[in-house]
Amino acid sequence: MADGNPLTPAAFQVLLALATGPGGRAHGYGIMGFVAEVTGGAVQLGPGTLYRTLTRLAADGLAEELPGEDSRRRYYRITPAGRAAAARETALLARLVAAAGDAGLAARPESA
Repeated sequence: MADGNPLTPAAFQVLLALATGPGGRAHGYGIMGFVAEVTGGAVQLGPGTLYRTLTRLAADGLAEELPGEDSRRRYYRITPAGRAAAARETALLARLVAAAGDAGLAARPESA
């Protein structure tokens, strides 16, 4: 993932949650809630998927666990490399959505 390859959907969702969290950080339950909310409940990250994804993001240098914030929760923060990877993925997804619109598969946003 850190090498410029596309992110998995779960990795992108987790990085997006971290990027929108206060100070670019969040805890696991907050990440799961964000993903469920932003997808209208269509995606529910389970704890196994979430923590495997966080472990992989940390190994790739895209996120990091914050030490000792709260003994009951583990907090994570997006790294600068994670922001760059999420920005690349956002651009890729925007191109895909535009292509879907051209193919008549997605509604075009209304101009203001």
